[in-house]
Amino acid sequence: GEPATFLLIGLLGYGVSATAFAALAITLVVRREAGMLKRVRGTPLGPATYLSAVIGSTLVVIALEVVAQLLLGVYVLGAEWPDRPALFVLAILLGAAAFAALGIAVTTVVRTAEGSSAVVNAIYLPMAFISGVFFSTEEMPAFLQAISEVLPLTYFLELIRASFAPGESFAPSALAALTVWGLVGLVVALRRFRWEPREGLAES
Repeated sequence: GEPATFLLIGLLGYGVSATAFAALAITLVVRREAGMLKRVRGTPLGPATYLSAVIGSTLVVIALEVVAQLLLGVYVLGAEWPDRPALFVLAILLGAAAFAALGIAVTTVVRTAEGSSAVVNAIYLPMAFISGVFFSTEEMPAFLQAISEVLPLTYFLELIRASFAPGESFAPSALAALTVWGLVGLVVALRRFRWEPREGLAES
């Protein structure tokens, strides 16, 4: 039914962004402050290969999550299958890439492993609430609606909903906005990502 499908879409958006953004950011900060990332740079593996492997493993987790959520949503909650599978896959891939880039970018402002969860969750949880993961943004006050219109998760959810709704027009603006957020994260990550511990406490 429609309520179950709305819930499933929210769970999909929440799960993908939690794994690609929050979990990835926290993992990288913890490994950086433990000196693991610094040591990787001195191995034949190379930093690009290491980061690709970390992101690749994150994508595998996301794929498993999405399949599990779809099966539970359809067969337990009574939700509908995506009406446009190709758009659904595109939305998940773009969302995962954009939030992974933003997750790597946010590691540049987190100084300690101990503070990583607090900083990341202070960004992620309000975003999930304001973006309308579990209820319509139309029920929120006007100022929160205005904030939601610039958040990447809002556009990610919009793309997923478009893939479920038969006959609903595809919003290129949502695709463009999510892409821009991903590019912003990528630029920040490429320019400011650190391999050495911020606190300088880990040994070489």
